[in-house]
Amino acid sequence: MSNSARPGAPGWVIGRVAGAPIILTRSWILAAAVLTLIFAPTVEAAAPQIGAARYVVAFGFAVLLFGSVLIHELAHGLMARARGQHVEEFALTVWGGHTTFSGVAPTPATSALVAVVGPVANLVLALLFWLGAQAGPSTGLLALLLYAGAISNGFVGLFNLVPGLPLDGGQILQAAVWQVTGDRHKGSVAAGWAGRVVAIGVLVWALATPLAQGRPVDLFTVVWAALIGAFLWNGASAAITAGRTNRNLESLTVESVGRRATSVPVQATLADVDRARGQAQADEVVILSPDGRPAAYVDQAAAAAVPPEHRAVTPVSAVAVVIPVGAVVDARLRGADLVRAVGHVTRTSGVVAAVQDGRVTAIVRAADVIAALRS
Repeated sequence: MSNSARPGAPGWVIGRVAGAPIILTRSWILAAAVLTLIFAPTVEAAAPQIGAARYVVAFGFAVLLFGSVLIHELAHGLMARARGQHVEEFALTVWGGHTTFSGVAPTPATSALVAVVGPVANLVLALLFWLGAQAGPSTGLLALLLYAGAISNGFVGLFNLVPGLPLDGGQILQAAVWQVTGDRHKGSVAAGWAGRVVAIGVLVWALATPLAQGRPVDLFTVVWAALIGAFLWNGASAAITAGRTNRNLESLTVESVGRRATSVPVQATLADVDRARGQAQADEVVILSPDGRPAAYVDQAAAAAVPPEHRAVTPVSAVAVVIPVGAVVDARLRGADLVRAVGHVTRTSGVVAAVQDGRVTAIVRAADVIAALRS
């Protein structure tokens, strides 16, 4: 075991599978402690003579459960790798675990297969634990652990198949909507809303079930249901936001976020600017340096303040705003490539010139790109 010195989930690297590290996060210690305290009374009831050792057995159940979670995550990762995706890490956390991939599933079928194998692995483990319990004595600590393993794996497997993000069933629903509509992001939004319904349903179940049975509401159960519901709600909301943002991202082009531009040489006057803008039906005018590089753009407010009788003798340089060297992007870029290019260039300038085939076609402002992504 060694400290993780890599970006990603903070914790300890306890092994590697398919080239990806298995990370035991610090939050797992909290989860293991809570599970130990919850399961200890059950161990004591099954073996009253065990005394303080009940906590050791209960901790063994926590380790057993997280081992099942690890198998769940490994199933995701190995299927993803078999379908051509790269696995970056497996992490065990307070909420169970997660597997991180570089990039997204290329097809709905891959997305659905990667999602479904995790719950299936738990259901297979549940069957194996149950068969093991049936094969041995019906009482005792071993039987207790085997039955607990069967029940917990069965619950994890079935609960994860509920159709709502961030659960695996939500990934399957997202893949189904993607397959039907041809739009991955519609699938994310639909499965995210389903996940919100599931989150509310978890809390309603914790409150309504005891009331319907004439029992008092258990505060401990309600608190846990609220925590799980909050986790599911946040994950579902993140999926909805990501779906909408990524849809906007894919549709992003220079034409959609930029302002049409034309160009004039550096020796031009404002009268030349007016003619060039009118002929090209452009919104912006870029000033070219002697070597043909976009060197500046016209400050429209400053240009508008120059009286008509002075425009023919006013040099364009008098109303110019400098465009730093290199503040240029390819006008044919779109989507994530366009955002990356603009983001890189706007470290030195909030405005960039879009150029295609050596000709300036538009002015792009970083603020307009951000607004388009948020809209």
